[in-house]
Amino acid sequence: MIESIVGCKWSIAVLDAITSGVHRPSDLQRACNGISTKVLNERLRKLVRFELVEREAFPEIPPRVEYRLTALGQKFLPVIDAVRNLQAELEKIQQK
Repeated sequence: MIESIVGCKWSIAVLDAITSGVHRPSDLQRACNGISTKVLNERLRKLVRFELVEREAFPEIPPRVEYRLTALGQKFLPVIDAVRNLQAELEKIQQK
């Protein structure tokens, strides 16, 4: 699960957007510049399957869906931050 999420730039971008308060699919697509609708939907399904994100569908017309981090998703954020910090350190070393 960790490799699948950390190894995918779009999964991390979607998690970042949800963490920043973006919850609706159309808003997530705008927040993740360059992601296609197909890829966004795949990433969201994967994040729900791994229980990092929960999907809430509202019985309204028109239908409304929102995504939020689960407790496990909140615990996963430090892992992503640690990977980002390591990547930044490696890039500094490579620039020398």
